[in-house]
Amino acid sequence: MQADGTGKVVTNDENPMNHVTVPLEGIQVTALDFFNIPSPHMTPEHMLRLYKKIKTSSKDFDGVVITHGTDTLEETAYFLDTMEIPDIPVVLTGAMRSSNELGSDGVYNYLSALRVAADQKAHGKGVLVVMNDEVHAAKYVTKTHTTNVSTFQTPTHGPLGLIMKQEVLYFKTAEPRVRFDLDKITGFVPIIPAYAGMKTELLDMLDYSQLNGLIIEAFGAGNLPQEVAKKLTFFIKQGIPVALVSRCFNGIAEPVYAYAGGGVQLHESGVYFVKELNAPKARLKLLIALNAGLSGQELKEYIEG
Repeated sequence: MQADGTGKVVTNDENPMNHVTVPLEGIQVTALDFFNIPSPHMTPEHMLRLYKKIKTSSKDFDGVVITHGTDTLEETAYFLDTMEIPDIPVVLTGAMRSSNELGSDGVYNYLSALRVAADQKAHGKGVLVVMNDEVHAAKYVTKTHTTNVSTFQTPTHGPLGLIMKQEVLYFKTAEPRVRFDLDKITGFVPIIPAYAGMKTELLDMLDYSQLNGLIIEAFGAGNLPQEVAKKLTFFIKQGIPVALVSRCFNGIAEPVYAYAGGGVQLHESGVYFVKELNAPKARLKLLIALNAGLSGQELKEYIEG
């Protein structure tokens, strides 16, 4: 991306990182322009194509760096992290300032990502996000600021590692997880946020016959107005999986409160509690699980795991 004379940011004809000299000893870069689209245009289908490309090309490389727009970077990173990625480091990075803007961070983040992808210690840590001298796990990282260069943070857990002048320091290990090898990804799984005074109007507008699943962004630890809770029970009885996340920036969704619409009642009615993901990632998790053929208890254990 680059800013024009009026300050409007537009897409480059090609990735500016293609012309960056890599002053890193022992690293040889092969560049490939796979997509050249703004990140809000990314879809799960794009993510699946990217995964397939990484999988088929991995034998020729020791690591992969993906430059990506920051708006949906965390979703692409999470999607890839749930796939059967080859055992090489896969790192996503981006820039918060345009390539011709004062203080542009793109080249620095790109070189940092190359360092991580070439680091033997990055093996086995899952898909990583590298921005602003920090290494984050794809599962937990999220964009927290519209313009700040330190926008990518990991709520609750903190970063996986730090990029220092002479080495990359890791102080956490990645956790084991279930991985899939999908051939396609389809389905309609919308996200509905909760708000004070919420009724069922938004849910009433959904044609349940067209729904494959539903994500609810609930209050606090996982609570909703009682009318909304009743409506979710209707969807569940129609065989539609409903998964709940907290709208809070930090913390974990869990069934605690036993009042009408509280988490205990929701969980007992069959709502899945997604413990540590935000709504966009929970949507991808449910979509991936459904396309992998999970159902019943197997689906519940995966979504709540």
